[in-house]
Amino acid sequence: MQMTYKELKDEIAKIVPKAIDYSVDLEAGNIAIITTEMDKFGGRDGLIGKIAKRIKRKIVLRSPVDAIMDIDDAKEIIEKLIPEESEITEMYFDGCYREVIIQCKNPGTAVGRRGENTRKVRDETGWSVKVERTPPLFSKTVHDIRGYRQEKAEERRKLLKDFGLNIHRPTRPGATWARVTALGSYREVGRACHFVTTNESRVMIDVGVNIASDTDPMPYFTAPEALPLEKLDAVVLTHSHLDHAGMLPVLFKYGYRGPVYCTPPTRDLMLLLQTDYLKVGGAEGKRSPYDMEDIRMCMKHVVDVDWGETTDIAPDVKLTFSNAGHILGSSAVHLNIADGKHNIVFSGDQKYEKSWLFDAANTRFPRVETLVIESTYGASGDYQPSRQEANQELQDIVSRTLQRGGKIICPVFAVGRSQEVMIAIDELFRSGTVKPVPVWLDGMIQEATAIHASHPKYLTNALSKSLLKDDGENPFTSEWFRPVKGRELRESIVMDPSPCIVLATSGMLNGGPVMEYFKNWAHEERNSLCFVGYQAEGTLGRRLQKGFGEVPMMINGKTEIVKIGCEMVTIDGFSGHSDRRQLLDFVDQLNPKPRNIICHHGDYQKCNELGHTLRERYRCRTYAPKNLETVRLL
Repeated sequence: MQMTYKELKDEIAKIVPKAIDYSVDLEAGNIAIITTEMDKFGGRDGLIGKIAKRIKRKIVLRSPVDAIMDIDDAKEIIEKLIPEESEITEMYFDGCYREVIIQCKNPGTAVGRRGENTRKVRDETGWSVKVERTPPLFSKTVHDIRGYRQEKAEERRKLLKDFGLNIHRPTRPGATWARVTALGSYREVGRACHFVTTNESRVMIDVGVNIASDTDPMPYFTAPEALPLEKLDAVVLTHSHLDHAGMLPVLFKYGYRGPVYCTPPTRDLMLLLQTDYLKVGGAEGKRSPYDMEDIRMCMKHVVDVDWGETTDIAPDVKLTFSNAGHILGSSAVHLNIADGKHNIVFSGDQKYEKSWLFDAANTRFPRVETLVIESTYGASGDYQPSRQEANQELQDIVSRTLQRGGKIICPVFAVGRSQEVMIAIDELFRSGTVKPVPVWLDGMIQEATAIHASHPKYLTNALSKSLLKDDGENPFTSEWFRPVKGRELRESIVMDPSPCIVLATSGMLNGGPVMEYFKNWAHEERNSLCFVGYQAEGTLGRRLQKGFGEVPMMINGKTEIVKIGCEMVTIDGFSGHSDRRQLLDFVDQLNPKPRNIICHHGDYQKCNELGHTLRERYRCRTYAPKNLETVRLL
């Protein structure tokens, strides 16, 4: 079981020679060695390796706070030591980690032979150095988060120490047990929320909103297991979509002050989507369940965890993220409980097929006794076309519509579907099959795309390489993609009779800029409306898919009827969710097979059908619980 902070320090003292000056601190699940003599830890003595082996924890080296140079002075030194040919574009300082990120156009030149330049910077300024290639698109979100982190560096350092002290607290006596309680997304799609309780810890996985419901949008936060919120040990997010992370600020509004574990792309996209949720709700006159201050509070408590990195999040729980293939940074969550007595995997929303953007969901886990799997398309008839077929369908509708001089409205989710559709259109135009027309990006699409460009290692190798090259091959910066900035431009696009393509949010036609194009263009036969994402029950998108020939809309404060005359298509193959075949293939690839499988994130029929098939095929126990039911695992 977990060592206490004092025990950790005692173990480290047995390894480090007395002549070396150092201290030990905690950064959530990581152990920080604070020293000015870094070379003695990382050099030939290999002290870090010995310590990590003894205490089985990730060790990081940090300069003492009073040994780091003032930021302005450090910038001068960096500009002097890093060659001009590196072409530095930005520097981000993070006083919490005593680390500077240097963004430049030629990272290899910046680092220098065997890291000599970055080592000199560290030795002269006290700041450890990370070098990144300048992304091809500037992301205001990433820029603002890094600035905010520096602004709150001291506070974050204290928070990380508190998180670490909680993880390394003395453990309670008694038998080990574990259970999972359904707080949202069980026998429904939306407001995902799972609650893992052990004899030692309380961990919440995902905190989503039900977008389609104004009356019941929140998970069951008031369940006795979840209260009081301040006693939660950790919150873990699988990805940034609102139905998985949209209600996280509510926890902070009502007293939670613990860590939020997610991947860096999830952190960035979550800020973008939560902020937009407030903006859209405000524009529609809805009362928001939280405000911007609560979102900022979330950001302060985020602990970044990369795929494949294992970290402690509670005295008896270790966390590892791995690719889920759904959207940027989306992850399956592997929880190792009580030194491996039980292992749970929450699949999150997942796609077990390679796409333009992401590799197929990871299936290699050290052990899985319990799998909690999404069932969005889990019923026997839920089969989707492949990505190649979807790509062909999109190219066909674009070709048809442009040939008749029409416009294409594509309601998209800003994250994931937008970027896939952009790549498919880019390929179509580059191939010369169709003469290019303007492709307008309205809503948060441009910023979401810039966030993708800021995290190349979370994309496929091929796409990552094309983003990092400076040869015009980057699909996100092609000349036909044009962001819509401001209402005046939107109005001029609406009035312009020439053919074009509009990708606009929201993806289910339940608000946002897409409504402007829809109400003006939907009646014309030459135009097309193209759905590429899931349409939840109760949304305008779902009503149109069911064949409604006319729909009521608020126009200039009055309800008017909009007639649907345009061609309408749904392209299922762009979905970020696995279909039934892919869900079964995913489980088939797990080795060893789970003993328990819990199905959620689908209606009762889909959860039940998928569970029944898995039970018959693998002789395991399957569950399709209702919200508020609990399954004991250990």
